[in-house]
Amino acid sequence: MKETTIAAIASGTSIGGVGIVRISGPESHAIGARIAKKEALVPRHATFTQFYDDNDEVMDEGLVIYFKGPNSFTGEECVELQGHGGLVVLNRLLKRVYALGAEPAKAGEFTERAFLNGKLDLVQAEAIHDLIMSQSEAQAKAAMNSLSGQFSAKTSTINDALIHLRVYVEATIDFSEEDIDFITDGNVLKRLDAVEGDIQALLASANQGKLLTDGVTVVLAGKPNAGKSSILNALSGEESAIVTDIAGTTRDTLKEHVVIHGLPLHIIDTAGLRETTDVIEQEGIRRTREAMKKADLILWIHDDRDQTLEEDPLLSSLNVPILHVRNKVDLTGKATGQTGNVIALSAKENQGVDLLRDAIVNIVQFQPTQGLFSARERHLIALKESLAHLAVAKNLLTAGHSIDLVAEEIRLAQDDIGLITGRFSTDELLGEIFSSFCIGK
Repeated sequence: MKETTIAAIASGTSIGGVGIVRISGPESHAIGARIAKKEALVPRHATFTQFYDDNDEVMDEGLVIYFKGPNSFTGEECVELQGHGGLVVLNRLLKRVYALGAEPAKAGEFTERAFLNGKLDLVQAEAIHDLIMSQSEAQAKAAMNSLSGQFSAKTSTINDALIHLRVYVEATIDFSEEDIDFITDGNVLKRLDAVEGDIQALLASANQGKLLTDGVTVVLAGKPNAGKSSILNALSGEESAIVTDIAGTTRDTLKEHVVIHGLPLHIIDTAGLRETTDVIEQEGIRRTREAMKKADLILWIHDDRDQTLEEDPLLSSLNVPILHVRNKVDLTGKATGQTGNVIALSAKENQGVDLLRDAIVNIVQFQPTQGLFSARERHLIALKESLAHLAVAKNLLTAGHSIDLVAEEIRLAQDDIGLITGRFSTDELLGEIFSSFCIGK
């Protein structure tokens, strides 16, 4: 338990009918009771009351709810003051809470305390943030799956299997003088293969979850006036970008967030690539090239009236999937369709745009199936590192090396799995994770 008491507005910064000030820590009950002018607060009861300032003047009225630790979100003594949602009122109430001894909560500190007090693991803590930040129903469902423990349960099963495998292997070390050898029976290799298969399956699911959590950055690039902005508008369903017949209209990158088949896309419209003496356009082209370097997918847009498939020299140096889009087939009389990595369409007439949507989802290998959970890059790294240690263990085993080395690689694999749920964590990792949370959560 933390010795300090923290407080923050937990209902966001927009004006609403109800606003919440959350307090957590050992002084929560005393502060809440003082503001409500109650001798004691009844745990888990919503009590209608008035909230008083230091001059015993009424600041607001609403509900006070007391959660006695460890039966609270953070596992500590907690109080929620639920008043009206005006920012002036809430800030006045929060100022009073601070005056009575609470400290301002840092970003994500309530959730961090819940993790440190064993109320949830690190995957579930991250899922809270992902649920809050969800931009689609699919994202929200995936985050809720992680919050409910689906991802954690899978990692726990793998962790248990690695523990049993370590016990099995280390028995040979412990009883080496009693002619007990569990290694040569082949069972260890079978168990290693089984755990490896489970991790690979979880990695495949986590890859899908990461796509859903982070989304995919798609950059629209190509020559000026090829129709990049029209394609952005067609994909987003809005007139987000200015469209004219004048080449070089787009001078800067324009970002739009779109959801296709549940997959979030961060689409970036860019300045057309060409030789120019215009200083402003040159800067736009520089930004285009920078965006291309950071893309998960590049849509290289062509005007179908130009029969060449000329590419920018930068493309050949990028390890990024490229989808060629032949736009303006309404002007050439050609049919819409897809051949390999080339799609023919008319963004202006909205013909063939569904083909492009499907191709984007297919090229990033997103499969919108039920049961997906939210995942992050650190989860993928941990799973890959665990697989690498198991591969080394298998090689050592088949080569007849010391069983001590095999046992150590299995232990390291287990440590990597433990990093996912926070069984093993560092202050640096926790700081990185919770600093991205909003204040009050």
